Amino acid sequence: MQIFDRIWGYFSHDIGVDLGTANTLVYVRGKGIVINEPSVVAINQKSKEILAIGSEARKMVGRTPAHIVAIRPLVDGVISDFEVTEQMLKYFIDKVHREKFSLFPRPRVVVGIPYGVTEVERRAVEEAALNAGARQVFLIEEPVAAAIGARLPIQEAVGNMIVDIGGGTTEVAVISLGGIVASRSLRIAGDEMNQDIINFSRDKFNLLLGERTAEDIKLSIGSAIEMKEKLQTPMRGRDLVTGLPKEITISDEQIRAALRKSVQQIVEAIRVTIEETPPELVADIMEKGIVLCGGGAMLRGLDKLVEQATLTTVHIADDPLTSVVRGTGLVLEDIETLKGVLLPTQFNP
Repeated sequence: MQIFDRIWGYFSHDIGVDLGTANTLVYVRGKGIVINEPSVVAINQKSKEILAIGSEARKMVGRTPAHIVAIRPLVDGVISDFEVTEQMLKYFIDKVHREKFSLFPRPRVVVGIPYGVTEVERRAVEEAALNAGARQVFLIEEPVAAAIGARLPIQEAVGNMIVDIGGGTTEVAVISLGGIVASRSLRIAGDEMNQDIINFSRDKFNLLLGERTAEDIKLSIGSAIEMKEKLQTPMRGRDLVTGLPKEITISDEQIRAALRKSVQQIVEAIRVTIEETPPELVADIMEKGIVLCGGGAMLRGLDKLVEQATLTTVHIADDPLTSVVRGTGLVLEDIETLKGVLLPTQFNP
């Protein structure tokens, strides 16, 4: 078996995967991050054929005829469509191996999964990766991977607090000695904020927005606290009264009002997690600060709002979008030392 392992290892790149609700990122050992594409798959429902995966499929969201659907196979960081997730993983594994001569790539794969998923959900990720061509699958909780990616000393006896705000979930965790001491996992994150903007526009202006439009508005003028510079952007959609296209100009203040409830729930989860943390570790967190990562960490002023609510310094991780995948990559590079932070898996020897 070891001989086969060596042969497969020679023809395969070991990869780390951040299997996110919104985006899937892939890290290749020795190369860094090579793929950052949306977790979207376009399927022809008549023939059950997969037409596009990743960026190509995202372009089709909301723009397809009835028999073609662009779906996200992961909901709240958990697999909702097993076969499509498997196809998506296979596509990314094959894409990584295109430039290396390999008929049957059989890489070792480290996958980040949300904290607190059930045994069944965990097994689904593992089986999907194995069926997609992995020879060995290692699972790591996303907050732990994010902390490793943010270069926090999680294996030492000190408190490290990480807040990972992704597309489907927000994970808050205090980590010490390689394990999670206190945590909260919320199904409120980037997608929920997009939905808040859609609801706000419908209720206030009778204007129906698409999901991509809502996300673009969030990225261009979204904020958590009042900003010095006033921002505005056009908002285009369908008028629910006339049924015709309509454009209005919306301000950052209105979008802040739309996002307020979701943002407050994230801040409250951080506060509650600190309340549940042992006092020794709270002292460490006060000294070192809280680290924000994930796409949601880029919401303007969110760090300042968390700082006001917790009376603790808040840092945004370098390149917050890639913290989890960089963490999976660092585990790959030194799997023996970091073995203790991995979750037990069903099929690994």
